[in-house]
Formats: sequence, C-alpha cells, structure tokens
Amino acid sequence: MATAAKSIMTVPILDLKAQYSTIKQEVRAAIDAVLEKQHFILGPEVKALEKEIADYCGTKYAVGVASGTDALILGLAACGVGPGDEVIVPSFSFIATADAVSALGAKPVFAEIERGTFNISPASVEPLITARTKALAPVHLYGQCADMDPLLALAKSHNLKVVEDTAQAIGSTYKGRRAAAMGDVGCISFFPSKNLGGYGDGGMAVTNSEEVFQRLLSLRSHGSIKKYFSVEQGWNSRLDELQAAILRVKLRHLDQWNGQRRAAADHYDRLLQECVPEAQVPARSGLGDHVFHQYTIRVEARDLVQKRLEEMGVTTMVYYPTPIHRQPIYAALGYQEGSLPVTEAACRQAVSLPMFPEITEEQVEYVCVSLRQAVKG
Repeated sequence: MATAAKSIMTVPILDLKAQYSTIKQEVRAAIDAVLEKQHFILGPEVKALEKEIADYCGTKYAVGVASGTDALILGLAACGVGPGDEVIVPSFSFIATADAVSALGAKPVFAEIERGTFNISPASVEPLITARTKALAPVHLYGQCADMDPLLALAKSHNLKVVEDTAQAIGSTYKGRRAAAMGDVGCISFFPSKNLGGYGDGGMAVTNSEEVFQRLLSLRSHGSIKKYFSVEQGWNSRLDELQAAILRVKLRHLDQWNGQRRAAADHYDRLLQECVPEAQVPARSGLGDHVFHQYTIRVEARDLVQKRLEEMGVTTMVYYPTPIHRQPIYAALGYQEGSLPVTEAACRQAVSLPMFPEITEEQVEYVCVSLRQAVKG
C-alpha cells in the first residue's frame, strides 16, 4: 500500500446507491407487486417477512412494527416493564435504548462497557440490580453480540427479563446462536443505514414466547387483537407492506453482504495494524460472527483526526459523542462526569470509518492512507 495519498478521492461513510444498483430490478418488481394488490397495511408481505425473519433468527415468532425504537418499547412492554421499574442498559448506545425505557415510565440504569468491544460489561451489571430491576437490555453494538451467557445467567438468578437491542447486529452470532434469539425478546431496526435496511422506518420484535408474541400483536394495534375491541393501552405501530416487500428482497442478500463487510473489515485490520498503529482496530470477542454494521476505531485527538479526514474526502461518523447518562434528558438522575469512565473515554476516542458491502479495496486503502496522514499531521 502506498504511504501517501496521491489525489483526493471521495469515500462516503455509506453508499446506499451502490447497493440499490445491484438489486434495482428485484426491488422494483416487489414494489410493483404490492401496488397491484393495493394491500398496504399488515398484508401478505408483512406476514411472509415475519416468518422469514423468525426463521433467520431462529425464533418461533416475529412481529413487524413501525421502527426499531417501537420494537424496543413494545418489546419491553410485552415483558411487563412499566412505571416504577428499572431496566439496566449500556450508556454507550443510541438514545433509543434508554428512551424506550423512559417512554414506559420506567427508569434506565446505566451500565459500563467493555473497553475492547464497546459492548455492555456483564461485570458492571450485577451491582446495579435492585428490587426494582425488571429487565436487562444489552445492545449488540456495531454488529457484534454482547457477552450474553453471563447476562442470561444473571437474569435467571434474579428473575429478570432480557430484551436484546439488535438494531445494528442482525445476522451476527454468539456461540452458535443468532442475535435477537437469546433473550425474551429481540428488537431489530430496519432503518435505511442498517445491514438490513428498508427505504424508510421499520422494525421487528422476535421471540420464542407465545405470551410475549400475543402481547406484541396487541400492543402494535391499539391494544387490540380482535378488531375494534381493545383490552389494553397500545400503539399504532405497524410495518408497512411496501417496506416488508423491499426487505424480503434484501434479506435474500444479507448473508452475502455481511460477508463482504467482514472482508472489508479484515482488509482494514491488516492495513491499519501495518501503517497506523496509533489507531486501535475493533476488538473481536471470538465468541461469534461480527457483521460490522460499523467499523469503529479508537484514536487520540479524535475530533482533529476526523476534521483532517473530511478535508481529504473521507466521511466518518462518531457513534456516540455524548454518553446517554450525560444527556440533558437524564440530568435529573444525577450522573456526574467520571461516573462511567470507560464509556466516557469511548465517546472521546471512537470514530467509525466508511463501511458498506460494496466498498472497494481501493477505497479502504485510500481511507487508511488518509488516516495515517491525519494521525501523523
């Protein structure tokens, strides 16, 4: 690999147009089929996708909802979370993980993360369990499963529910089990940027519990299973038929795309370890398949490095610059700077490099050369 960039190349953080060009005819045919049927809400495409996602994840049931956030809210509610309860969540995540807890009148309690994987630290969870704790909500961040066995053991010993936030990790595995299939309910996002993304909002909750499944069906439709007969407070949260049709097309390609992401990550690893030793490459837990929703490194002077990369045409993103426990919405909970030092360090150092299935070796090499220049100054 060259040690200096010869000319400016533009490398986006994500290139959805490149993906669309490979499946355009399949997608348009699927959309046209829905338009011909004129069935747009909870039709045959949603039902078929629910079965296919359940089969893919290895669960008995799946329920399509309006977004990944709704999957979390409804999943927690279906597990009995409500006012006065506490749910333990990692602070290094998108706000929706905690916000879903708050939306139900419950209190998020913030756990520390592992430095290497960025995932929730099981060792930090047990001291947080109280008589009010109702559930654990681990996040499979950046496409790698959290260390689930210790969390599941804790949940069993304390009679807690486990709600998996699988927004970024569909297709990843942990000791031979699929993400979303290990807890009481798994919550999936189909936001367009996800490994399996629609062309708008969408989500799904999967479960092996008949009881949770029935609650999810009720909660997504105004607390009603029988039409015009509501038995509880619910939501209007239904996956659109058009989105389901698109997602069924894309699901057929998901394993191939995840494989391409892993190959790109391997290429990044080799080049960065060779030419940018100052950047810490993503840690692999060795417990299953990482699907690299993001390729996230750690680097000192992160903000300056990111600015220099932008000047060289490389788009990066910071997920997440402010930990949830320090967000204004949770100021009343009293967390101070330094409360979760590993999380706070990650917020200062983490930066995600361009990652998508169609990224070329040339693009990866340009990103690495540019990063070397940005770090060296």
